[in-house]
Amino acid sequence: MRVRETVVTPVAFPDPPLLNSAGVHQPWALRAIVELRCGDGLVGLGETYGDAAHLRLLRAVAPTLTGLDPFDTHGLLSRVRAVLGEDCDTPDRHGLTGGSSPQKTTLRVLSPFEVACLDLQGQLIGRPVTDLLGGKVRDSVPYSAYLFHKWAAHPGAHDAQAAGADPYGEALDPDGIVAQAKRMIDTYGFRSIKLKGGVLPPDREVETVRALRAAFPDHPLRLDPNAAWTVETSHRVAAETEGLLEYLEDPTPGIEGMAEVAGSAPMPLATNMVVVSPDDVPRGFAERAVGVVLADHHYWGGLRRTAELAGICRTFGIGVSMHSNSHLGISLAAMTHLGAALPELSYAADTHTPWQYGVDVLTDPLPITDGSVAVPDRPGLGVSLDPDALARLHENYLRCGIRDRDDTAYMRRFDPSYRKRRPRW
Repeated sequence: MRVRETVVTPVAFPDPPLLNSAGVHQPWALRAIVELRCGDGLVGLGETYGDAAHLRLLRAVAPTLTGLDPFDTHGLLSRVRAVLGEDCDTPDRHGLTGGSSPQKTTLRVLSPFEVACLDLQGQLIGRPVTDLLGGKVRDSVPYSAYLFHKWAAHPGAHDAQAAGADPYGEALDPDGIVAQAKRMIDTYGFRSIKLKGGVLPPDREVETVRALRAAFPDHPLRLDPNAAWTVETSHRVAAETEGLLEYLEDPTPGIEGMAEVAGSAPMPLATNMVVVSPDDVPRGFAERAVGVVLADHHYWGGLRRTAELAGICRTFGIGVSMHSNSHLGISLAAMTHLGAALPELSYAADTHTPWQYGVDVLTDPLPITDGSVAVPDRPGLGVSLDPDALARLHENYLRCGIRDRDDTAYMRRFDPSYRKRRPRW
């Protein structure tokens, strides 16, 4: 069985006005859906970013995969490298996943094709992807409630679908965040909580953490300001949140800054911004800059390479969780198979799934129950593409006018004085 055709389809889906240290989410989130078609209805699925530069690379690689054996993932990497060359580098425009490099770009492009190959492998041998990664160590994967400061709606949104029906409303103070958490936990049963910070002054976000602890005394909490603080501010906030946070994520920019904060912080520091490719591992681990890596298969090169990363973390005594960005159900399925096969997974993973309000490209999206997603036991990823839903989301992409995520530029439409600064406080 060989790949006969590779199809890359950009899609867009409504995204709420979620705030972060770079600005605010635009009305539409972009993704790209990858299909490796082998004939006789056999299709392997992958999902990745939908920004224009990344999409161009995916489309450049796609025709070269004709004739690929889905089991030959080394050959897949060779074909990706042959197209991209040695110096290809496509940084994201929001900077929420750390720095870029040619190696990271190659792994970003490789990832959805590798996931699709694993999906095909599982279908061909009648086994779920988890079995291809070493087998299940857990039957379900825990995810965390992912809280955001947010506006009630996108300002001046004239497109009803982009504006969307938002059940959460405004959250710009501790009471709003606690209300958001209660609604999300009531709906999905999450047993841990993550707050996206770096939006309000640090003292205000510490106040919010304390309010969450009072409202949810048994839920582990984590706070992620996306490098919005100086080293000095990070030291102070870490001291003030002792006993409140299970980890503090990316409080300050760079490995050097993180290492300085980690030296005195009473909780582990986590990252998806300073250890983001194999190039970063030696220095990041040697300087003890991080205690938890939020692995993200979308830019670590797929599921097997992310499992290798988890093994390296175990060797160095580093904890493992998983990072997410705005995503659909193929990514959630891939994360769930990966999380089920990682003995090293020591914290609930991130997911943006609740913020997509049920929009998906799958016929039967995986449900989140009691804060976890059960591992599909069907062959491959265990999910199926809904062609009508894919067509609708592709039509969204064609008409929404957004081709790159740019949280800062969108924020400046409403506040021309706004500047992205890291650190800000």
